[in-house]
Amino acid sequence: MAQFLVKLKFEDLPPRCRQQIKAAFLDSLGCGLFGSTLEWSRKVNSLIKEMGGKEESTLWANHFRGPAANVALGLGTMIHSFDFDDYHNAKLHPGAVVIPAALTVAEREGSSGRAFLTALVAGYETMIRVSLATGPAASRKQGWHLTGTCGTFGAAAAAGRLLHLNADGMASALGMAGTQSAGLWAFTADGSESKRFHPGRAAQSGVIAALLAKGGYRGPTQILEAKDGGFCQATSDSFHLERLTEGLGKKFTAEDVALKPYPCCGSLHSTIDAMRELGQRYRPNPKDVERIRVHNSEVVQLQCGFEYQPLSPLQAQMSLQYCTAISLLDGRVLLDQFKEERLSDPQVIDLAHRVEFVLDPEINAVYPEKFASKVEVVLKDGRSYWLRKDFPKGSPENPMNGEEVEEKFKNLARTAKGEPAISAILEHQRGLEELPDLSSMVALLS
Repeated sequence: MAQFLVKLKFEDLPPRCRQQIKAAFLDSLGCGLFGSTLEWSRKVNSLIKEMGGKEESTLWANHFRGPAANVALGLGTMIHSFDFDDYHNAKLHPGAVVIPAALTVAEREGSSGRAFLTALVAGYETMIRVSLATGPAASRKQGWHLTGTCGTFGAAAAAGRLLHLNADGMASALGMAGTQSAGLWAFTADGSESKRFHPGRAAQSGVIAALLAKGGYRGPTQILEAKDGGFCQATSDSFHLERLTEGLGKKFTAEDVALKPYPCCGSLHSTIDAMRELGQRYRPNPKDVERIRVHNSEVVQLQCGFEYQPLSPLQAQMSLQYCTAISLLDGRVLLDQFKEERLSDPQVIDLAHRVEFVLDPEINAVYPEKFASKVEVVLKDGRSYWLRKDFPKGSPENPMNGEEVEEKFKNLARTAKGEPAISAILEHQRGLEELPDLSSMVALLS
């Protein structure tokens, strides 16, 4: 894996891979700029600014420069701050981890646009493949948040590329990244903010790992496969190490990254799509609904099937009951649907508690390769109707088009930037591979 990462060239990237990684970068910029306005991001950024340090990298929308690793912590938290960032069916959010690590180090090192894009692909490829090798469903069922646990590897790979590590150095960086892996799923129990922090912490750990390796620090090169304390053994009871390098260099997993049209858990997007379409097609009065049955997998039940309580936006974003109910009531699931007054609306809570989970053996068998869902609406007069969705909007099989991606970016970026800056950021993103360095783009984000 390390040899592949250090040999990868921009010319090796297929056109579709380049296109998708640029779209994911733009999407993450929008998510991060919006995230800079949120309370939990401000708390993390306040600590980063308090720590200070060498001015290497830019903390977006904060007029602050600091050490690359610490700034990566802030950027990752900002990008993942409202669960609107990209995801992969390996059950993780690569952009919120890899992009902060790559961009902070690229700014520190004066890297070109091509070097930056190549590093992004290296990071995405590593993070996603580590999750696939680990067995994402099995690891998730043990309580791990794979964005945090696998993210350190992706961040180290991206940062290591930009630091020009050789294969031995890259292997050490990956080892040092893996030994810092963390991220537990306890946040749904009380609606806490820890999930927002996981990608930033993974990005920070990956940058530290790469910098240590650059200085000659040796990390464990059998971090994945070691029987005593190896990552896969420690975090999963069903792992497949061959998936780490299967088709490596021929199949680029970055092409399969999904962009979100809804700011909530990606495993719920097919349910939202189905519920919205049923609502538009049959226009049921919520008062006439006896129950809504959502047929899905055991992992989705574990992750999102809890009894909804209006504890926090994150609690609602992870709730199958809430997201299903709001999809019917409002016909859309956007930022306004997670405002405090909507979370505690008695009508929303009442309908949410009429949403039932049904374990579907067929959907369970294909999860997480497919984030499928079947929604069944049962009315009080005995009528019912249902719809199944296999590929949610934003997935590779049902993608957002370029205009939709840019519109999402603009809507999010407007919360922190004016129109001239937004237009300039878009222009820079479109010509990213031609930039001699990223200083002009970073200045627009400051």
